[in-house]
Parts: sequence; C-alpha cells; structure tokens
Amino acid sequence: MMNTPKKMQFNLKLTVLWLLCCGVHLAMAQPPRGPLVISPQVHADKTVTFRYLAPRAALVKLSGQFLKAPVEMAKDSIGIWSITVGPVNPDIYPYSFNVDGVTVMDPANVAFFPNERFKASLVDVPGDTPLIHALQDVPHGTITYEYYPSLEESTGSVVVYTPPGYDKNSSTRYPVFYLISGTTDTEETFFKVGKVNFILDNLIAQGKAKPMIVVMPYGNPMARIAEQNLEPKPADLISREGDDAIRRAKLFENDLINQVIPYIEKNYRTISDRNSRAIGGFSRGGGQTLRAGFGNLNTFAWICSYSAGLSPAEMESNYKHIGGDSKKTNDQLKLLWVSVGTEDFLYKGNIEFMDYLKSKNVNYKSLITGGGHTWMNVKTYVAETVQLLFK
Repeated sequence: MMNTPKKMQFNLKLTVLWLLCCGVHLAMAQPPRGPLVISPQVHADKTVTFRYLAPRAALVKLSGQFLKAPVEMAKDSIGIWSITVGPVNPDIYPYSFNVDGVTVMDPANVAFFPNERFKASLVDVPGDTPLIHALQDVPHGTITYEYYPSLEESTGSVVVYTPPGYDKNSSTRYPVFYLISGTTDTEETFFKVGKVNFILDNLIAQGKAKPMIVVMPYGNPMARIAEQNLEPKPADLISREGDDAIRRAKLFENDLINQVIPYIEKNYRTISDRNSRAIGGFSRGGGQTLRAGFGNLNTFAWICSYSAGLSPAEMESNYKHIGGDSKKTNDQLKLLWVSVGTEDFLYKGNIEFMDYLKSKNVNYKSLITGGGHTWMNVKTYVAETVQLLFK
C-alpha cells in the first residue's frame, strides 16, 4: 500500500515526458508559419486594405467588382503584398488576387462566393447606417440545409430559410418563395452572397414583408447528376435560348415541380396553393423562373425575374398563352416582375422582353437600376420584391 503513490507518481512522470516528447516531435514536423496577414481590412472611411503573402512572387494584382480594372499591389520587406483602395460604396463585393498570372482566393479571408468553379473571396463594406442586407438587432430566422430524392436517383440539395417564430408558432403555415441562383452559382449563393435571410429578417421586423419560407435550390441538376455518377460536369451554356438551354431549363423545372416542391410541402408548414407560391431567380435562374412560372401558372401566382428575359420568339413558340390571352394571364398573376441594370450585358434582351409584354397588354412591374450583372443589384431586386409578395 505504501508503494502505490510512488508508482503512480512515477507513471505520471513517464506520461508527461512522453507527451512532451510527442509535442516536440509534432512541432518539429510542422512547417514554419509565416507572418500573420490581416485581409481584407475595412477602415472607418470606407477605404479597404488587402494583403497577400507571397515572398517569391514577381507581381500580384487585386481584382474586384469595386474596381474598374485590376490594380498592382506593393511588396514589403517580408513578402506581404498590400494595397489600400477606395473609399468603396457600402455593399458586399467579390474579389480575388492574381499572382504571377494565376487567380487565387484570399487565404486570410473565410468569406467566399459559392460557385461551381472559381470561388472569389467576399468583402463586406458596411454603411454608416445598416444596409438592408446587414445583420441587425432584430429577431432572426433559421437557415437549414436539406437533402431530397431528385432526378435519376440522385440526391438534391436545397437551402431553406424559415422566418422568425417558425419553431415557436407550430400551428402557423407560411407562403413559400422559390429563389434560384445564376449560372455556375450554387444553392448557397442567395444565402451567402445575396443575404436573403438578413433582408427578410429586417423587412419582417419593419412590417414591410410578410413572414415567408424561402427555398433556394441548386439550378443545375444536370451537373449534380453527372457529379454523383463520377462524370465531368457539363460545359456552360453557349446560348441562353438554344435547344440545350431550353432542355436544361426543362430538367430543372421537372426537378422543381415534381421533387423539390413536394418535399418542401411534406416537411415544412407551407400554405400549399398557387396564391401562396412565388418563384424568382437571377440570370440563368431568372430564365428558369420565367419558363417554370409561365409553364406552371397553376403552381405559381408570383413571378420575379432578376436580370433575365425571354425573347419574343421563344414567348411566341413556347408561351404564346401568356400574351395570347392577356386578360387571363393578368387575372392569374398576382405579380410579374422584371428588373435589370443599365450596364448589364442582358439589358437589351430584358428591354425587348418588357416591350413584348407591353405589346400584348400583359401587366408587369419593373425596376431599372444602374450597374451591371452583379449581386449588388440582385440584393436590391430581392429587397424590393419580397415587400410585394403574398399581399
């Protein structure tokens, strides 16, 4: 009995020694750490400093949607490249670095743009007063990632926003807004870049938007099916209105109508009628919105197109009923919304689409802004339309 404490003490010393030796070994096995890099750094005057560690690089440039053209960065004595730009108008912007000809993300920044291909980093420049997409001291909804049985035995994924109070008000049912991202975007983009959850939190708190569920599907089921079959993803569309574009849009429409909506209505407390379903989308997602909406007026009463329009030729060939019986269309649609920026490369097509609707006496609301084909504009369009839905 007298020897037990000594044995325990001896064993403890051996354990500590072993851990110390392991720690030294692990420390020696780790590569040396470079200097701490803080990037991006947003200053009070709205200027922003970007930094990138690359001691051996010959040239590093900064690209971003807050710049007219890439700008060269300066290198210090320990190999950190930096530049301060601005002041930058408050908003959320994608940016990247070009290091000796290779485009890279910012490794010091955890915020990135969800995309099928290159994922740019994101910088959030706050306003002096909180912008509509900013985190504010209001009740917040919940974001949930869902997986559902999709086409060709694949597994689909959606991001779902439920409004503040959804879990507490267990008897309340809600209308649903199906919101689709653009080409190469993912189901996360309206959440992580579009900040639709904060936009709705803020507008609901102000009494300007009705509480609603927002479902954000992945707009490229063909790519998901290929990926899950260990096949390469299909190439990007060459034409937005060619046979391939229409075929892919039809595949998405099939997935949305027959897989996504039934899954959501089975698993969430929705109001399951056409007057309580809206569909909206940006760019390719806007085209999918118009095609799925016009093709399923028994499903959707609210259609919101952001930076997208259908040509008069496609309207006449595939959706002639929209303009052919405008009175019926106007009676069925609670809202048809079209918005685009004057610098958007799809601006002309959007104007042609609106001119077509006007010539057929189809009612619509529009918002023409400055700027281009950007998520800065999309947030504006979303904030405007959600105030109109389900009222």
